[in-house]
Amino acid sequence: MHISSPKFRLIIIRLLSVLGILSIPIFLYSISMDTQVPHHPNKDIYSVWALPPDHVSERVKKLMSGLRSEFGGPQFEPHVTVVGAISLTEDDAREKLKKACEGLKAYNATVDKVEIGTFFYQCVFLLLHKTKEVMETGAHCWSHFGFTSPTPYMPHLSILYADLTEEEKKRAQEKANAIDESINSLNFPITRLALYKTDTEDKTLKSWEKVAEVTLQQN
Repeated sequence: MHISSPKFRLIIIRLLSVLGILSIPIFLYSISMDTQVPHHPNKDIYSVWALPPDHVSERVKKLMSGLRSEFGGPQFEPHVTVVGAISLTEDDAREKLKKACEGLKAYNATVDKVEIGTFFYQCVFLLLHKTKEVMETGAHCWSHFGFTSPTPYMPHLSILYADLTEEEKKRAQEKANAIDESINSLNFPITRLALYKTDTEDKTLKSWEKVAEVTLQQN
């Protein structure tokens, strides 16, 4: 049968008609199946930060500004990381923070020294004394968030995020000590924990934002 014959064209028309009729129930069935697929809320990267008092934050911000003026890097709020980056839904992250803070008491943090690290988010920081309170708070929150890390908890307050050479890091360390000569004796209470959205791929930090904050019980 030649493809240009009327009989062939009629067969094609009838075939397309049949397919057209069948496509309606198939389409409706696909819609019904789609509504049965469970909805999975989006997950984002979150961190838990311990926030220093306002007067301490202002002091640290001056130090951070002095370092950025020479070494660059993004601006960020002074904080002590308690739980590192972890992927969660916002509702789950909020609930975990709430549960973790139930009965958790305010505690003190003391700076040990200005230290340098090995990557962008730990370029130059204030290393804190590993007191019982500080370490137990970290372990408590890690447990509630189901957070694990290949390295032990290292309490610190970052003062510069940047990709620098070892020589530049040492210069930044020296400058930090010169800007605030008594920073190594800084002691402050931590009365607030905050949940932050912290996409670690965004080194501009423009997408970072505070999601929730909880005031801890006073001793």
